[in-house]
Order: sequence, then structure tokens, then C-alpha cells
Amino acid sequence: MRVEHEILTLHTRDPFVIARGAYAEHVNVLVRVIDDDGEYGLGESAPNAYYRETPGTAVESLERAAPMLDGRGCDEGEALESELRRALPDARSVTAALSVAILDLQAKKLGLPVHRMWGLDPADAPLSSFTISIADESALAERVARAAAYPVLKIKLGAGDERRILAVVRSAAPDKALRVDANAAWSRAHAAEMLPVLMDHGVELIEQPLASDDVDGLRELTSLSLIPIIADESCRVAEDVLRLAGAVHGINIKLAKCGGIHEARRMIDAARGCGMSVMAGCMIESSVGISGVAQLAPLLDYADLDGAALLADDPYVGVTIPGGRVVFPPGAGIGVQRRDIA
Repeated sequence: MRVEHEILTLHTRDPFVIARGAYAEHVNVLVRVIDDDGEYGLGESAPNAYYRETPGTAVESLERAAPMLDGRGCDEGEALESELRRALPDARSVTAALSVAILDLQAKKLGLPVHRMWGLDPADAPLSSFTISIADESALAERVARAAAYPVLKIKLGAGDERRILAVVRSAAPDKALRVDANAAWSRAHAAEMLPVLMDHGVELIEQPLASDDVDGLRELTSLSLIPIIADESCRVAEDVLRLAGAVHGINIKLAKCGGIHEARRMIDAARGCGMSVMAGCMIESSVGISGVAQLAPLLDYADLDGAALLADDPYVGVTIPGGRVVFPPGAGIGVQRRDIA
């Protein structure tokens, strides 16, 4: 197999503002793995500065990875993923993209969607949330109104003024399920103060309230909270699941964090073995990235697969989330096509 790539420059419909900053443009890397017959599979690297990756380092890592695929077959995907993750430990968005692309190619050659190849039923997928990022009061209300079709909203917090944000969103969406994500921005004391506020607004889930390395703080907060607490930044790979057992109620898996779709399945197995719930999320990604991680959706308790739904300029079509439902397109592999030929 050989590897090709191209840069994907993506823009969200609204400024994407979280506790760590604001982002108007997202530069990802499309990965194409091609076999000797000319058939190909697609994956997407979504490098994130928080995990010390950039588009430049992603391209460099792809160039280092390419020789490892020479002479290998797509039926070696799990072994290849492990080898790539060992060789490129600081390029997990890249190894994840290659992992998905190899799996996409394998399923295409079998004529099956990936989830069917795994024996999974799309009907088992939970509803996906839709993200409302940090904004002023009028923009918040407008965004909630535009998200009317989505029954589950995820509210970004952590930059201050949380009570106002919660009040505005709950007023605009009195009957919707609300989840919150502080992106590791709260102190232990502030998180404890927020628990009754979140309860008052009927919040059903709290994602990564504390710093990623504050496992003791997470454990303490979990002992106080009647709302499930989900680890995101604290949980990157399967080994982290065991470290977090008893400290949180569940984990959030992202392919760009864990480095591959097979590692994601190991994380799911580890979490189930520890009695923990499982969410899968995404970065801001095109439908290529979303369609890759969405293959795991029937195995989840919670889904946050709105990365492509937030875009103004997605060049691909694939898995969609109309009304929050995870809808798989017909076709083999992960089911993506370029928008201009779909």
C-alpha cells in the first residue's frame, strides 16, 4: 500500500470558542491509502495543538509512516496500527487517520460497511449531541434556535460567566437534554460550586471539569456529583481507563487522542470491564473523520459526532446526524464520497 495526502482547510459556520481559545479555521490532513489494484481508503488527521500536533508535524509524520505500509495488506490493519502507534507516539491523529483509511479499504474490498463487517447494528447508536460554543447572549440564543432539530445540546463552559450561559441556553431550550464541557478549565472548588447549578438546569452529563492530570480531584468530584462525570482530556488510551476507574463515571474516546480505531475498541472493552460508560467524540473534522469514528456508534452510551455538522464547507458527504440520529450512508467502507461527485 502507498500513502497520499492533501490539506483540508475547514471553517465552522460560527466561531468555535472553548475555554482554551477561539478557532475560525481548522487545518486537517486528508489521508488516502492505495493498494496495488488502485483501490483506496480514506482517513482524516485532525491535529490539535493541545496534543502537540500541527498540520506540519502531521505531514512530516505521514512521510515517516509511508514506508511502513510498503508491501503490507489492508487485512493487517490492527497490526499495522500498533506498529504505527509505537513508531509515531506523538502523532496520534496521523496514526488514527491511517488506521481508518486501512479499515475503509479493507471493508470496501469486502463490499461491506465497516460497522456491518464488525457485526454492529446502526439502530443501536445513541443520539449525538450538537455543540453550542461560548458566545455572547444574543449569539447563544440564535445558535440554540438554529439547533432546533437537535434534541441533545452540549454547552461549552470554562471561560467564565457559566451561570449566564446556562440560563440563556436553558431558557431557549427548556425541554432539551443538556450536557456541559469545561475542557479541563475548572478548579476543584469551582467545579464543586457548579454542581448544584448544573443540577438546577437539569444537566445530564459533565465532561472534563478539571485539569487532565488531576485524577484525585476527579475522584473527589465524582464522589459528590449526582451527574455523571466523563473524562476526555484525562483519557487518551486504554491504559488510562484503568487509571481512571472509580475516579469518573465514564470516558470520552477520540481517535485523534488514542491513535487508531482498534485502540478505540480496546478502550471500550476496558471501560466496560470497569463498569464505566462510553462516549465517542470528535474534533472539528470533515465527514471523512466523522464517518470513521461513527463506525463505533452502536457500541456507545453517548455520542458527540457533530464535527462536520458544524462546518460551512465540508468537501465530503458521509455519516450525518439529522435530528441527532446517527445515519449511515449506503455503500462499503466508511461510506464517504466527495460532495462534488456524490
